[in-house]
Amino acid sequence: MPPIQWFPGHMTKALREMEKEIKNVDLIFYCLDARAPLSCLNPKLSNLAKNKKIIYVLNKSDLVDERNLDKFKKMLTKDNSIAISINSVESNSTKILYDKAKLLLKDKFEQNKAKGLSYSIKAMVVGVPNVGKSTLINNFCKKAKTTTGNKPGVTKGKQWVAVDDCLVLLDTPGTLWPSFENEKTAKNLAYIGSIKDNVLDITDLAFYFIKDLVKINKKALEDRYEITIKQNQEIIEIFDDICLKRKCLLKQGELDYDRCATLILDDFRKGRLGKIVLD
Repeated sequence: MPPIQWFPGHMTKALREMEKEIKNVDLIFYCLDARAPLSCLNPKLSNLAKNKKIIYVLNKSDLVDERNLDKFKKMLTKDNSIAISINSVESNSTKILYDKAKLLLKDKFEQNKAKGLSYSIKAMVVGVPNVGKSTLINNFCKKAKTTTGNKPGVTKGKQWVAVDDCLVLLDTPGTLWPSFENEKTAKNLAYIGSIKDNVLDITDLAFYFIKDLVKINKKALEDRYEITIKQNQEIIEIFDDICLKRKCLLKQGELDYDRCATLILDDFRKGRLGKIVLD
């Protein structure tokens, strides 16, 4: 599989704008996909946020077994940061994030209170594409204030959103980094939909996804597609079996790998293959 790269111009612009705004915020909500939280850690964003208090939001936690997230939470929780798992589609699921933000900034609240001043948290929401940043903000606001979509690149520019008198959020575009040194990271981001499918060879991607999932949880494939995966079976043979089971065929009776590849990746992204952690 050729190296995966996707870094459109608006991401360069977004990083520059975030660098300018970072001094104006008290806190970072760093959104990660719970299925691949480590792969979602953008070195550029992590460097940007290093001197700020951070709440790592392991979003889409309904798609994984919560017990599998404990090690990531411990890894990400430090003196100036905590990690929380949520499903931002669930109503009022952001309340815990709001409470934790107030706790992290307790000193500032108390200092302003002592002076008789009100205090409003300014927080930046960051993350790679398609991890649910805009959905998270809409959940905070309890109504749609930002555009959402189940694909990367929906948010193109920064946008300040007032939640209430005590919290203002800066929505930012999903941002990757110019080059991936780790092939596994690149593949995981492609699997979860953080890289646009139209810049990838979707059939190759599905092939490698099957190969990785056989190692992680081959039963997920067997149960979903009603196939039996034999020991040391060639990945292309498993791909063929899924094509036949799902009747992904061309007019001449040949296997339609492109259609089957789209089906497999869609099944994973929508949780139909079960609860899977890639990292």
